Amino acid sequence: MNILMVLTSHDQLGDTGEKTGFWLEEFAAPYYVFKDAGATVTLASPKGGQPPLDPKSDAADAQTEATDRFKDDPEAQAALAETVQLSEIVGRDYDAVFYPGGHGPLWDLATDAHSIALIEATVAADRPFGAVCHAPAIFKDTKAADGTPLVSGRNVTGFTNTEENGVGLTDVVPFLVEDMLKANGGLYAKGPDWGSFVVTDGKLVTGQNPASSEAAAKALLDVM
Repeated sequence: MNILMVLTSHDQLGDTGEKTGFWLEEFAAPYYVFKDAGATVTLASPKGGQPPLDPKSDAADAQTEATDRFKDDPEAQAALAETVQLSEIVGRDYDAVFYPGGHGPLWDLATDAHSIALIEATVAADRPFGAVCHAPAIFKDTKAADGTPLVSGRNVTGFTNTEENGVGLTDVVPFLVEDMLKANGGLYAKGPDWGSFVVTDGKLVTGQNPASSEAAAKALLDVM
């Protein structure tokens, strides 16, 4: 069982001068769900190498059992430091693909040509595909075979407008995940802010927020 995880390479939070990147819990929790299930996990990012960590996700109040485990796991840390450049990835080599969030994907993975091609090919082949929190931003420009938005008519979720407002970044992000999914014809659903909420539509799995990352990874395994 080979699973590909794709992380952002973007580290600038708009024009704020602050740093962003991937969200630690959204990487660590799925990573260990997959590893504990016996999967071989490959990590990739647009630029390759060490992806940027959102410093807010490294704060004491954002830590979980999975993030603590990661910090005591030199093997996982070494794998994260050496992500494969996304342009070198061959999608058919993997049984499933999963995108962790963080704000970074809004700026790079949402429009990255290699990411778009990977997503379109994976979904077209009906292989399991998952994305959590801000990672559903990757569906901004992806298309189905008939040229319609990939999420059109599909049940999806992602970071809510009210959650974005809650972290004070509504006017900083290039677009709102909830609004984009709806505009692309997605049948968007959400649970309470900051609670775990996962939507499965065929082999497409989406999670709403960081609290949804473990459940989204388990849902992906369920459809494999």
